[in-house]
Amino acid sequence: MSSPSLLQEQYAENREIVDAILADGSHPTAEYIIEHHFSSSNFSNLEKAAVDAFKLGFEVTDAEEVELEDGSIIFCFDAIAHHQLEVELLDQACEQLIQLATKQKIDYDGWGTYFVDENGEPVYENDEEVLH
Repeated sequence: MSSPSLLQEQYAENREIVDAILADGSHPTAEYIIEHHFSSSNFSNLEKAAVDAFKLGFEVTDAEEVELEDGSIIFCFDAIAHHQLEVELLDQACEQLIQLATKQKIDYDGWGTYFVDENGEPVYENDEEVLH
């Protein structure tokens, strides 16, 4: 998929996700932990993308090795930002990160976040529950 069409799909998804999270009652003006997901079967390319994401100001998690259902191995990491759940900020970050993924020939797998309660605290019901 070309980068422009991927961007348009991501912009639409950003709006859907934000609307759904806020409709569920998540705090509208809190600071959110936004986790942008990347994956690749090529560790070297993934590593270069992690360095690029760090240079853009994102926190970067350590790469993990994941075995898929078909037995193949991929590597993944998250680029993390902290900001309000504003579509414009998400669109800007997604544009930067999709361009980065395209440049490094890896996959941008979207983003996720956690529900934030009325006190502005993320709700971690279980470690696997990331909203996206």
